[in-house]
Amino acid sequence: MGPARARFAGVTRKLSDQRYLIAMSLPFVVWVGIFAYLPLTGWLMAFQDFTPRYPRLQQEWVGFANFRMFLHDPRFYEVLRNTLVMSALHIVFGFFFAISFALILNEVRMRFFKRVIQTISYLPHFVSWVVVASIFYTTFSTDGGVVNTALMNLGLIEEPIRWLAKPSFFWPMITLAQVWKEMGWNAIIYLAAITSIDSQLYEAAEVDGVGRIGKMWHITLPGIRPTIILLLVLAVGGLLHITGFEPAFLLGNSITRSHADNLAIYAYRYGISLTRYSLSTAISIFNSVVSITLLILANRLSARFGDGTII
Repeated sequence: MGPARARFAGVTRKLSDQRYLIAMSLPFVVWVGIFAYLPLTGWLMAFQDFTPRYPRLQQEWVGFANFRMFLHDPRFYEVLRNTLVMSALHIVFGFFFAISFALILNEVRMRFFKRVIQTISYLPHFVSWVVVASIFYTTFSTDGGVVNTALMNLGLIEEPIRWLAKPSFFWPMITLAQVWKEMGWNAIIYLAAITSIDSQLYEAAEVDGVGRIGKMWHITLPGIRPTIILLLVLAVGGLLHITGFEPAFLLGNSITRSHADNLAIYAYRYGISLTRYSLSTAISIFNSVVSITLLILANRLSARFGDGTII
């Protein structure tokens, strides 16, 4: 039997041994193909002056005109700045609070209390952004809002602050909303990673007289470092998509638009709402290309510093 035939026989044998796993995964592969890859044929619109009246292949081809259109728009660079700043703040504070919360919750010895706190913390993840925006508007309202009322009663301010009506406050406010909504849910991953750390390390540290803070710093954090790096690489790859459309659109308003609009809202306002579908598609391609580039760079940096890669 030749080498090629032996390799073919080996592949055939593996496929036969894993036929049940392949059959189980096949529906998901079909789902991804239909909903993730088949829509990519719509990217043709980015190079056309698309009009819904005509078939896709009968549209007027304009090359890179749609890309030049938004790349020469000063407003585009403003929303790109907003997107990068909001996403960077979300990554920094989102990771910090999720990891800190997981470390603190791991130190809780009362199992019932720990479960209650964990359940309460990840419930906001399942709440719609419409509800979250309503909660924040009510909480930070100038007309009886809890925050302004408490600050005034403490004598820290003399009149209510318009927290959601000042452009300079918008980035901290949306970061606060995102961290509050996702902190508990993200902490689940780190708690799962902590359970895989060898308990003998903690026992040895306790014998050496190391306290709880020392255990967290020298054992727990290094133990979950690969998980942190993996999630960080994925987060950097999705830098232009982290904030998304809903939080910025629902928490923003006409006053804070200069700091609230991101690329998703820009594509909606200047593309879809004006029936300029080609422009929206071009912006989507730009987002995808930048995201793939950032993912590759972050992945290579991760490999360079010895934390492994995801590709």
